[in-house]
Amino acid sequence: MTIGFIGLGVMGEPMCRNLAAKSDEPVVVFDVRPEPIARLVADGASAASSIADVADRCDVVLLSLPGGPELEAVVAGGGDGHEASGGSPSGILANARPGQLIVDHSTAPVALTRQLADQCAAAGVDYCDAPIARTRQAAIDGTLSIMVGCAEGSFGRIEPILRHMAADVTRCGGVSSGQVTKILNNMMLFQNVRAIAEAHAIATGLHQEHGDDLGLDIDTVFEVITGASGGSFALANHGRKSILPGDFPLEAFSTRYAMKDLSYAIELAEELGVDAVGARTVGELLASAVDAGFEHEYFPVVRRML
Repeated sequence: MTIGFIGLGVMGEPMCRNLAAKSDEPVVVFDVRPEPIARLVADGASAASSIADVADRCDVVLLSLPGGPELEAVVAGGGDGHEASGGSPSGILANARPGQLIVDHSTAPVALTRQLADQCAAAGVDYCDAPIARTRQAAIDGTLSIMVGCAEGSFGRIEPILRHMAADVTRCGGVSSGQVTKILNNMMLFQNVRAIAEAHAIATGLHQEHGDDLGLDIDTVFEVITGASGGSFALANHGRKSILPGDFPLEAFSTRYAMKDLSYAIELAEELGVDAVGARTVGELLASAVDAGFEHEYFPVVRRML
């Protein structure tokens, strides 16, 4: 079996590096940028010349892409920049064969996931949505959480592959259930981070105005809350490692990506008639951060908007 990996960005490159290092199967990689390809080839992978080349050479193809438009272009092909040499479509489906399996690690719209799964099924190709959670460091360490939506038989095929990149691999149900789980996870995370940013703004204001009287130490406040009922993954990672030191790097999960993921949750809520006021409020804060020029910074940069 040969494994393909398309999309070697902030998360995809370290994921693929773990796969190449730990798997006994050959790994073939492709990205629109040559630099991550070269780094992974140095780590034992093989380079593909195009998306079509990956589809032609690989039995299982993993995808880690920015969002829905890129996912649809890579799987279905078409559009500027998605034509292979000779004019043939570069999408995976145009070059697929029955029995292949596509595993999407991107965060993408539920409706698009179902649409692509139907198109793949018509071509005899199995489709699994397998979005990821946790930080870039977890991608480097191979300790991600992967939420999978697929048929039981497909899960049996891909689980050993996914465990090279993740500490937790969970089948959430049929196709698109992984995306539903990830989208709701991120919706909750973003709201949690907003609450942490608000708490930090209040504590900072009190420290500035009444510091001498209160003797308030903000680091201590957050340390205590971490071990109390307000503690969370978001507080330990986004709050104490980013908001407290004011560190919002560019090579991380950006405000733009957070807005994209949140829009999928709001779309689902609207389809179901759910008044997701919390999600919409966070969306407004993210939009204000983008308008202020923080589109590419790590999304806890919303603290600067409070």
